[in-house]
Amino acid sequence: MLAGEAGSATPEYMAQLRQRFGLDQPVLVQLALYMKNMVALDLGFSFRYNMPVLTLILNRLGPTLLLMGVTLVLSVGAGVTLGILAASRAGSWRDTLISILALVSYATPLFWIGLMLVVVFSLKLDWLPTSGMETVAAFHEGWSRVLDIARHLILPAVTLSLFYMALYTRLMRAAMLEQAGMDYVTTARAKGLSEGRITLAHVVRNAVLPVVTVAGVQLGGLLGGSIVVESVFAWPGLGFLAFQALFARDFNLLLGIFFLSASLVIVVNLGVDLLYTFLDPRIQV
Repeated sequence: MLAGEAGSATPEYMAQLRQRFGLDQPVLVQLALYMKNMVALDLGFSFRYNMPVLTLILNRLGPTLLLMGVTLVLSVGAGVTLGILAASRAGSWRDTLISILALVSYATPLFWIGLMLVVVFSLKLDWLPTSGMETVAAFHEGWSRVLDIARHLILPAVTLSLFYMALYTRLMRAAMLEQAGMDYVTTARAKGLSEGRITLAHVVRNAVLPVVTVAGVQLGGLLGGSIVVESVFAWPGLGFLAFQALFARDFNLLLGIFFLSASLVIVVNLGVDLLYTFLDPRIQV
């Protein structure tokens, strides 16, 4: 629930804030004070919501991580699968169909896809809810609440997954075709291994490395895309919060969200580097 605006604060309180964050000091001094506060995870104060930025971000972090996690699993899983199917029959009608679908998904704006899914599955068929994270007035508990959140999650996750699924499909297809011409594949065939075993045990394991790398690098872009999707579906995450903060000119809140996004990208890329040691035995920690 929204709290009071900045205008509701007393002059004495505003003076304390200006002194605390050095707003009367030169710009370089303000920057130094802000960097010092960031080290202590003091990200400032949101005048729109009348509460600390860190508290506000932590309250919205869970829904965004849920949406991003499901999106990452769906897009990578579907992209890798479609890339394998396309590369295994390169030049066939199946390869052409998958390539066309990937191109259309990549070129279509996210907000239009989201609106069309709402029109079809929410307004016409009445299968899924139009917005929000859960049905608040229903007071669901336990597994009933989990299922309710899952129903609300389907449309935003599918909308955000389509764009990245198209990218991973094309990347996986290209990597599969490149690996299929390597010498180790010829050696495996000479040993009498079946095509299925060669594809799954050798080619896929090496071809998936670029997909994992791109998925880790694009995590920041995933958060940027969630701003559009969360705004369309009113998903109560960091993307929708950043959208509101932008129009309210709540710069402390925006800087806090950007700082968290950058930190998240660093952590995920570290995890990708560790995952490489499992996917590629030649790489060691």
